[in-house]
Amino acid sequence: MKNKFLRPLAAAIGLACAGCVAPMLAPSLAPVLVQNVDMNKVMKSVDSARDMVSDISDAQEVVLGQGIASNLLGVAPLLQNQRVQRYVNSVGRWLTLQTDRPDLPWTFAVLDDGEINAFAAPGGYIVITRGLLIRMKSEAELAGVLAHEISHVLKRHHLQAIRKAAGASLATDLLAFGAEKKGVSPELIKWANAGTELYTRGLDKDDELEADRMGVVIAARAGYDPYGLPAVLQALEAINPGDPGLALLFRTHPTPATRLAALDTAMSPAFERFDKLPTVPSRFTASIAAVSRK
Repeated sequence: MKNKFLRPLAAAIGLACAGCVAPMLAPSLAPVLVQNVDMNKVMKSVDSARDMVSDISDAQEVVLGQGIASNLLGVAPLLQNQRVQRYVNSVGRWLTLQTDRPDLPWTFAVLDDGEINAFAAPGGYIVITRGLLIRMKSEAELAGVLAHEISHVLKRHHLQAIRKAAGASLATDLLAFGAEKKGVSPELIKWANAGTELYTRGLDKDDELEADRMGVVIAARAGYDPYGLPAVLQALEAINPGDPGLALLFRTHPTPATRLAALDTAMSPAFERFDKLPTVPSRFTASIAAVSRK
């Protein structure tokens, strides 16, 4: 799993391991605290992204995200398994505590959809499909995928993409909606629909690669083996590209090989020292045991 192609996935942002802390949800994880991460570099880029949409408040972002998430749930229903939903939320929320936006109303959900994909919406709404979940083998892999999606929210990638198309009218419409507070407005529906279209068109390639780089850092800071995301990408690369379950993912994301190569190029071999962090396969397997491949 951690072959020479993955080993350079290391100190992308200067990780160094010291001290002791265990994820609050995971007593079986080895105590670990990843400190001295050069998060200044990461967060400067986050601040830069916020500047592009600085007239849109967190509250307005959440409102828009709710509309987009509602549209996504209209495409596929939630998986009817409370244990799985609680488990995915626990892993996701622990990851968000390693970021500078822990107070968003972070919500994680599994869609009962056999396609292989995961999505993020502004304001902290993140969904993963049953089809992707059952392809994973450990909690570290789940954490890597969720951390990638969390990174999209941190960088406000979707908000920026909508804004590029909308101009100033997005903030104006959201402000009007917030002032009226009279239920779902035509303006909100318009921008939620515009945001939902991104999920069939995809974000910029650079946004996806940036979310990969940030995601492995967040996973490591949370105490997980940071090679979880690359392991998922390798698994996806091994699937027949003609598999219909991959159609949307491959249409809206760079190929797994491209993503792995970009991580390999961007990150130093120093990350290799963190490949002994926990992967937590047993709890993952037990938690999703009831999920069917149907």
